[in-house]
Amino acid sequence: MVEPSEENAARALLRWYADMGVDESVSASPSDFYSWRPAPLPEKPPAQPKPREQAQAADPVEISTDEAIAAAERLAAACDTFEALNAAVRAFDGCPLKGGAKNTVFTDGVPGSDLLVIGEAPGRDEDRLGKPFVGRAGQLLDKMLAAIGRSRDTNTLISNVIYWRPPANRTPTAVETAVCRPFVDRLIEITAPKAVMIAGGAPLQALLGVTGIMRARGVWRELETAGGLKVPALPVFHPAFLLRQPGSKRLAWADLQNLERRLKEH
Repeated sequence: MVEPSEENAARALLRWYADMGVDESVSASPSDFYSWRPAPLPEKPPAQPKPREQAQAADPVEISTDEAIAAAERLAAACDTFEALNAAVRAFDGCPLKGGAKNTVFTDGVPGSDLLVIGEAPGRDEDRLGKPFVGRAGQLLDKMLAAIGRSRDTNTLISNVIYWRPPANRTPTAVETAVCRPFVDRLIEITAPKAVMIAGGAPLQALLGVTGIMRARGVWRELETAGGLKVPALPVFHPAFLLRQPGSKRLAWADLQNLERRLKEH
């Protein structure tokens, strides 16, 4: 039997525990807090090696500009037909623009025609459809060609100095045009046109190293390929420029007549 004094002491102790926040028991017997040892931390699982294919995807192999140009030169030189060149361009991965483009835009028209039109680069519509000059500028180009009896369906081949759309339709860089240049030269050599119509300032600089389409337009120049083929070339305004500056169509018409006379002479 518990004495009243012991019972009162026990009640007082429990009340003190309750006031201190101790409101439940966790063990049937007392435990020495100072004898406790912290539980060991769980061991980290060993790091798993990356799968081989993931490691390769994370570290893509990049080639330098010189290597890309050299690869383009080898591929272009190995092509003896238009069909082979077309396939080589579409398989080529050395131009950095290709990764962001929907389609390779090489040519449209009739290979072997006596007129080759070379523009700048594909735009949004060209990238979507995979053909050069199919947007508003392309529609104007078709009208310009029709005015001198030319058509991409019968007697004209159309291409660009760049085969993949630059982001936001920006002007191609010197590196991008240099990588594509071997294919442009080989296209001229294989199709052997009587004349090349250079449409715009960007292809003028890329093909002839000349700046200033306002001064250069309408003046015949000689375009020489890497293989030594020399072709008469006439710089003209790009159709997109004429859409923005319709007052220049008078000069463009004079250039088209100049082109028509040269083709008839040959």
